[in-house]
Amino acid sequence: MENMLADKKTRALISEYVPPADTLSALADLFALLADANRLKIVSALSISSLCVSDLSALIGINQTTLSHQLTAMRRQNILDKRRQGKISFYYIKNKAVLDIMLSATSFV
Repeated sequence: MENMLADKKTRALISEYVPPADTLSALADLFALLADANRLKIVSALSISSLCVSDLSALIGINQTTLSHQLTAMRRQNILDKRRQGKISFYYIKNKAVLDIMLSATSFV
C-alpha cells in the first residue's frame, strides 16, 4: 500500500464505498438476469400494468413457453411476483427498484 499513487483519503473512500463481495455477486446476478432483451420487454410491459401470461405473450410477441421460463427466472430473483385470480395468474413488478434501474439504463443508451 505504501507504493500506491492514490492518496490516503482516496484509499479510505474506496475501502468504505466499494460494496462487499456478497453484494457485488448479487449485483452481477441481477445484471446477468436483466441482460436479456425478452426479460427487458417483460419488465417494460409489467411496469405499466400487471398482466396474465396469455395477454403478456400476445402484447410483447414471446411464446408462452419461453415467457413462462423467463417469468420463473425473474420471480426467483424477487423482481416479479404473481397473484392468482381464480385460475389465472397475474404477474407484476415486486421490486420497484428495478424500474429505477430500467429508467437509468434507458437514459444512458
